[in-house]
Amino acid sequence: MTDAAPNPDPVGVLLDVLALGETGARTSEDIFTAASHAMPNGRIFGGQVLGQAVVAAARTLPPDRAPHSLHGYFLRPGDVGKPLTLSVDRIHDGRSFSRRRIQAFQDGEPIFSGIASFQDDDPGLDHQVPMPEVPAPEELPGPDPRMGRRPEAAFAIRDNPIEVRHVGGHIYVAVDDPAPRQAVWTRLRRPIGDDAMLHRAALAYVTDFTIQEPVLRAHGVPWATPGIRTASLDHAIWWHRFGRADEWMLYVQESPSARGGRGLAQGQLYSRDGVLLATVAQEIMLRVPGQG
Repeated sequence: MTDAAPNPDPVGVLLDVLALGETGARTSEDIFTAASHAMPNGRIFGGQVLGQAVVAAARTLPPDRAPHSLHGYFLRPGDVGKPLTLSVDRIHDGRSFSRRRIQAFQDGEPIFSGIASFQDDDPGLDHQVPMPEVPAPEELPGPDPRMGRRPEAAFAIRDNPIEVRHVGGHIYVAVDDPAPRQAVWTRLRRPIGDDAMLHRAALAYVTDFTIQEPVLRAHGVPWATPGIRTASLDHAIWWHRFGRADEWMLYVQESPSARGGRGLAQGQLYSRDGVLLATVAQEIMLRVPGQG
């Protein structure tokens, strides 16, 4: 089997899907249109919809009111071959906070529903949990390019707009040390400019990649397991401080529980100099053949 032609600019593709169209139509909600980037399985990547939801909600607010939280549910699988419609309901606007409900539709049915909260940059108490000490990204090997011959692996390793380097080894084909935790260095593969809202939307995109892996690691299940099925059920992000999505971030992740075909994962994203940028939580559906 020969390698498929690599995507020359996967970050450019990400920026294209985050550049929402505006129809000019508005009843009780603001309406936007969007496209999707290709995925090997034909299903929309959840992080894409998260990023698009941030952009759509932000379009209804002044630029100095930034997102501090997003809570969303993935309701149906999305089809990358069909256009998306996003609606934004302006639930509340206060002196310091604004809330927006965002829904994404295909064929008239919602595939995602979430609520985002935005806040002005207000003074207040300030503390954070320190970043753990790990090897620098330059000290870690990149993924083996030979693994990119399978379409699924090609996206994860080569054609994804996100670059990832696992601390302690990846789990694409095997899990050497089963444990319900991991850490990865991650960033977009090239700079995307200085638009702060774009970086927050891109960070939302990044948070959905690798967050499922602590659940798999806990049970020694690699991504290459035949017949494995996963799907994101819900996702929450809390933005604490601004950070650039195109610079190295440490994504520290753990899974406190798995049961009933579901697994919960939590994560913290740190800038390279140790600033806690965001906290993430996600529950997934997980089906592994031969296991309860």
